Amino acid sequence: MKKLLSFAAILLAAFASFADGKVLKVGATPEPHAKILNLVKADLKEQGIDLQVIEFTDYVVLNNVLESGEIDANYDQHIPYMESTNKEKGYHLVNAGGIHVEPFALYSNKVKSLKDFKKKATIAIPNDPTNEGRALLLLQEAGLIALKKGTGITATKKDIAKNPLKLNLKELDAATLPRTLPDVDGAVINGNYAIPAGLSASKDGLFVEGSSSPYVNIIAVKAGNEKKPEIQALVKALQSDKIKEFIKSTYPNGEVVAVF
Repeated sequence: MKKLLSFAAILLAAFASFADGKVLKVGATPEPHAKILNLVKADLKEQGIDLQVIEFTDYVVLNNVLESGEIDANYDQHIPYMESTNKEKGYHLVNAGGIHVEPFALYSNKVKSLKDFKKKATIAIPNDPTNEGRALLLLQEAGLIALKKGTGITATKKDIAKNPLKLNLKELDAATLPRTLPDVDGAVINGNYAIPAGLSASKDGLFVEGSSSPYVNIIAVKAGNEKKPEIQALVKALQSDKIKEFIKSTYPNGEVVAVF
């Protein structure tokens, strides 16, 4: 009887330990982020970590629920976006580790090359901070517009110095951009929304962000949590040969590029 009680006590203690801090809730947009996270669930399970992947289609919400403590980490954003959110909302998010880059691209269902854009053509761009600036910088690199000298990631339409084609730049929620392609002349689309829509940056993009992109997608956590064992275990599992090979084989056209 004592042995049974002792064994039961051990099980209860183990369960309490597992429940107290070993459940890891990570928010992510569906593809490629949630898909990649699900690949390491079994690896973390072996370490006593129950990885729970919670999918969101609106990446703006992900930082709100991370700051509030509803999730332990998120995987969906790059550092400039995180820093912009921290500044705008007074959040305290930090980078726990970089995983991959998703090149931005300009897509169109109506034209085949940049030179085919006509005057007053409508191009849709993300309406959130940093990604709008990133889109404008891409359009500048493509030669369609010119921004004021010194303008960077925080650029808005007010920072456009030259717009020779008088393009109508339509600011829209990033998640809706793939659906707008039939209705606009072009759209600058984030990789995590382009991929589920069947768009390949290298195959379908009229103009693609360079390979030196600084917009690495990261595991973000609240400041002070980046050193937690379960967070470090998550980053290590994601920065593995297994994930590198998955990215390489699943996205052979460069829609997603590992950075480790």
